Amino acid sequence: MLSNYFTASQTDSVREFIQTAQHIVIVTHMSPDGDAMGSSLGMRHYLKHIGKTSITNIVPNSFPSFLAWMPDADKVIIYDEHQAEADAILSTCDLLICTDFNEPKRIGALGDKIQNLACPKILIDHHLHPANFADITLSFPSSPSASELVYRLVYAIETTISSNKSASSIFSLEAAQCLYTGMMTDTGNFSFNSNHAEMYEIIGQLVALGVDKDAIYNAVFNAYSADRMRLMGYCLYQKMRIFPEHHVALICLSRKELYRFNFKSGDAEGIVNLPLQINDVYYSVFMREDKIETHEREKANGAKSKIKLSFRSQGDRPVNVFASEVFSGGGHANAAGGEYYGTLPDAIQLFLDNYELYCKKI
Repeated sequence: MLSNYFTASQTDSVREFIQTAQHIVIVTHMSPDGDAMGSSLGMRHYLKHIGKTSITNIVPNSFPSFLAWMPDADKVIIYDEHQAEADAILSTCDLLICTDFNEPKRIGALGDKIQNLACPKILIDHHLHPANFADITLSFPSSPSASELVYRLVYAIETTISSNKSASSIFSLEAAQCLYTGMMTDTGNFSFNSNHAEMYEIIGQLVALGVDKDAIYNAVFNAYSADRMRLMGYCLYQKMRIFPEHHVALICLSRKELYRFNFKSGDAEGIVNLPLQINDVYYSVFMREDKIETHEREKANGAKSKIKLSFRSQGDRPVNVFASEVFSGGGHANAAGGEYYGTLPDAIQLFLDNYELYCKKI
């Protein structure tokens, strides 16, 4: 029996919102990764399983091609490509479910839209410091993934209705495949933030439902393009800098370099983890230059470029404080993100000015 993360009041309220809703919309964060897609599509398949017929998944921008195999991924509406259609659906929404983000700015132009909706909102997330915009906030930063939280929530709802229910009667295979994908990707195939016994109990239940974990691994991690492989080689051979006294690695890419390798959404996935395979490298930071979206121009304050940062670390060496205090980001102790509005050289200099303060000298 899984431990219960949620109060009886929370579980009852979520169940009541779902039972009375006729038009449900599920949203997740910009540049959706495996956990964003897994948690949002996993929730979609649960709602289908209990008979809901009007369910729409909306993402702010496109997701990587290696996640396109996921059940119902072809039904997801990409907001920056189909804004009028998405706005029309949001106008009729009577329940909004938000997964894998902690504040509206994480969903770009959708952020203002959802805050102005009059319908009930449920937030299911595992990042620090959730904003107060939902009617029900289910935030557990200790959880390895939002997909695991969706599993726990659904399990809690259904076993409250009937304690005799088993996972096989609660989850469809499609839901299990989506939730497993989110759990797998947000832990680097269970290589970090994954020392949680109950997580493997859940994985066992998902496999028992028919999830082929080897096939999912192959679909996600062995589906990159030749250009992406060349980009990885370029990063390691020409772009990686190591600061041995503090056991830090840094990789930085300009938009010109990304264009050279025909960069597509998802091609940067996992690059930040590569330096951690080096002996005595315990911190890794990856920066890439990105375009500023229309909804970000005010925040950019005249800057012409946005730098997206990923932080990773091993063991008792947090990077989320570095990401938060220096690069307006945050996340988990060993996996965080940030952003900087300005030039790539300026972002690099900001890193050089601060990394010694945040990375332990061992």
